[in-house]
Amino acid sequence: MELRFVTPDLRRLDEVGAEVLACGVFSDVLPPHGTAGLLDFRLAGLVSRLLEDGFLTAQRGEVMMIPLRPKLPFDKALLFGLGERSSFDDGAFRDVTAHLLRAMQELCARSAVVELPGRFGAAIDPQRAADILLDLAGGHAEHDVWTLVESSDAQKQITAYMTEQRRRDRRVVLR
Repeated sequence: MELRFVTPDLRRLDEVGAEVLACGVFSDVLPPHGTAGLLDFRLAGLVSRLLEDGFLTAQRGEVMMIPLRPKLPFDKALLFGLGERSSFDDGAFRDVTAHLLRAMQELCARSAVVELPGRFGAAIDPQRAADILLDLAGGHAEHDVWTLVESSDAQKQITAYMTEQRRRDRRVVLR
């Protein structure tokens, strides 16, 4: 899996082409924040209305697909329910990320822009999130290129962490 980065900004998202845009939504945060909030803005409040009407509950395990063209340069968005913000932890992150990986595989999506579950609210540390993602993704070829939606600081932290992990892996192989 190749990881790239984009900052959480509509202009930057418009510049990144991919088949799928995936992000999480907390059930008790309205209006939605992070990438879901950017989608909500671009789609004239659609995500908020879905939440208010109860059509989207945002409970953990729920996923909703929304067509995005021509409003955004992605075919579709996947909104993943994260449950309540107060109950989001490493286990929840692992569960939702595994669900996200399965959904991408079932859609045969080779490229995606992804806001990792809970990252927009700093519900999980960026390095821990990257570690779990790479552990779950393994070396599966079906997950070619993911562009992670992260702040500049988080991008640096994740890149430094991944560089260090590669060094450690090389040391283990060489011994």
